[in-house]
Amino acid sequence: MTRYGVSRSTVREAIRQLVEEGVLYRVQGKGTFVAGERVQSDLHLASFTEDMRRRGLVPATIVRSSRLVEAPLAVRAALGLGAGAQVLEIERLRLADGVPMALERGFYPAELLPDLGAKDLTRSLYATFATEYGLRIDNAEQAVWAEGADDLLAATLGIAANAPVMVFRRTSSAGAAFLEHVTSWYRGDRYQIHMTLNLQHQP
Repeated sequence: MTRYGVSRSTVREAIRQLVEEGVLYRVQGKGTFVAGERVQSDLHLASFTEDMRRRGLVPATIVRSSRLVEAPLAVRAALGLGAGAQVLEIERLRLADGVPMALERGFYPAELLPDLGAKDLTRSLYATFATEYGLRIDNAEQAVWAEGADDLLAATLGIAANAPVMVFRRTSSAGAAFLEHVTSWYRGDRYQIHMTLNLQHQP
C-alpha cells in the first residue's frame, strides 16, 4: 500500500486474482506465498522418479506406510485377484527438489512380488520390479480427474484445504501380469500435463 499508493482493498483484490491465477497460494494459519513453477509432464509410461529426472529435478520419496493387507474388492477387480488375495499397500510422499509434489497410495500383489516390503521403497518401484523380479512394466490404463484437497491431503502436500489437485488412477502390468493399482494426488499448482493431439483421418 505504501509503496504503490493504493488502498488496502485494491491490494486484497490483486492478491485474490493472483491466487486464482496460481501465481500465489494461501496456507491457512501461515500466510500467502509465491507458487513455484509448474512441472510439465507429457502423458507417457514412466515412474515418478524417471519423470522428474527428465525434467531436470531431483526426485525423493518418503515412505509413509507399508503393510500387507487383504485386497479390497476394487483392487481385486483391477488386478484380477481372487477372494482373500494379499497385497502390499504402500503410501509414499513424492518430492521434487525437496518440495512435496504428490501423495501416492498403491497396491501390489504379494504372490507376484514376494518380500516387496523388505526392498528399498524409496527408489523407483518400476526399477525394483525389473531388477529384483524380472518384471518390466510395459502397459497401463490410467484415468485422470480433478478434485479439491481435503484437510489431511492438504496438510501432507503443504497446500490450502480445498486447493485443486490432479488425481491419477493407474493399473499397470508386465505382459499379462498385473503388478500395480495406484492412485496419486498431484498438486495442481505445481504440475501440468502436455498433450499433442492429431486429427486421425479415416480411410
